[in-house]
Amino acid sequence: MSRAEQPSRRIVLAAAVAAATVGAVGPPAAAAPARRTGAPGRLVDNRAWTSYGDWRAGSAHGARAVPGTRPGLVIAAPAGTTDYTDPHTGRTATWEHATWTSPVHRLAVPSTEVIASWNAHTPAGTWLQVELSGTYSDGTDTPWYVMGRWASGDQDIRRTSVDDQTDGRSTIWTDTFSIDDAASGLRLVSYRLRLTLYRTPGTRITPTVWRLGAMGSDIPDRFTVPASAPGLARELNVPRYSQEIHAGQYPEYDNGGEAWCSPTSSQMIIEYWGRRPTAEQLAWVDPAYTDPQVCLAARSTYDYQYAGCGNWPFNAAYAATYKDLQGVVTRLGSLTDLETLIAAGIPAITSQSFLKTELTGAGYGTSGHLMTVIGFTADGDVIANDPASPGDAAVRRIYKRSEWENIWLRTKRYNASGKVVSGTGGVCYLYFPAHPSPRQRKALAAVGIR
Repeated sequence: MSRAEQPSRRIVLAAAVAAATVGAVGPPAAAAPARRTGAPGRLVDNRAWTSYGDWRAGSAHGARAVPGTRPGLVIAAPAGTTDYTDPHTGRTATWEHATWTSPVHRLAVPSTEVIASWNAHTPAGTWLQVELSGTYSDGTDTPWYVMGRWASGDQDIRRTSVDDQTDGRSTIWTDTFSIDDAASGLRLVSYRLRLTLYRTPGTRITPTVWRLGAMGSDIPDRFTVPASAPGLARELNVPRYSQEIHAGQYPEYDNGGEAWCSPTSSQMIIEYWGRRPTAEQLAWVDPAYTDPQVCLAARSTYDYQYAGCGNWPFNAAYAATYKDLQGVVTRLGSLTDLETLIAAGIPAITSQSFLKTELTGAGYGTSGHLMTVIGFTADGDVIANDPASPGDAAVRRIYKRSEWENIWLRTKRYNASGKVVSGTGGVCYLYFPAHPSPRQRKALAAVGIR
């Protein structure tokens, strides 16, 4: 997004501003150390550290790589202690810490935006911080930027993004590194990620990080994107959950369910992969509430600084708290990319914004909304589980291919007041098994994920 639109990042990632009931709809019929994508013609570069060799290649201070079927990074002997005052509770606590810094990754796509994501286990008494530092195309360096402070629970710290980070040339907007003036030609050409693991002093508990990476992109400004040719007719059996039935529930998490499009979408795909929260995890939810797991997803993705549940990496990290799941944030280039994933049995969560008149059958307009793409009709139209529906039974929708592709991939649009604002440029969350099948692995590689 452009800097002019970024102050409304809170709005862009929120749920639909208004939702209306749509007419009745029918029922649905050992990795190599290098993890990079720079395919010719692509506007996106993905790099992730996931293998034992990857973790060994970084610079560790108090952290160590652990081998196994799912290699990771843990605290070995703490490098020291630090005091952290939680800005959302005012509590100050002392934590042991260890750090790991990635090798420099040179972006195959000199980028205007970078979004980090991670997969980790943070037992009670632990948390982590992810930072990014890079080099601009003119040879100068950025500062170290905090991309997120995260824990799966909220008993130790409140997970949070960090505002007011800028060097006058780039800025962190919630979860996104962004060049301030892309028209100047300035780009980020390389970066490092730094991971800091924290734990309660004197204990042997540790976070475990299985995946750490980032997506860099340089998506050109565009108001319209031509529709791709249909190539697949298939529908995945993904659970259907409505955010709207949670309106008014737990308003401390982004004013309740009307703003829960992102965690509701996340929960649909988590359960598609056969994972569900335990009774213990749901014990705090009012037993009178339908689909209590959606309430858990909202609480578990809530960013206390952003004051919302739409932080992209926090949703991906939440998905990966379930056994043997991975979650990443990326951008895709077309519905053809989504067809590739659907053909391999991988649904996707997409971010888009539109006027009511721009998406036939939606019945609402929105400055930012997440949906789950579950398939395509024989005509190539998009089958989506749209959480902005009046109830679970109404979640499955069919949207016109050309309309849907445009509202998802464009980077510029006109809002209801006629003002030029930004679009998300193909942002997508992908959740998939820690050990994908050969077909799934091939499909993910085709869209830049390894």
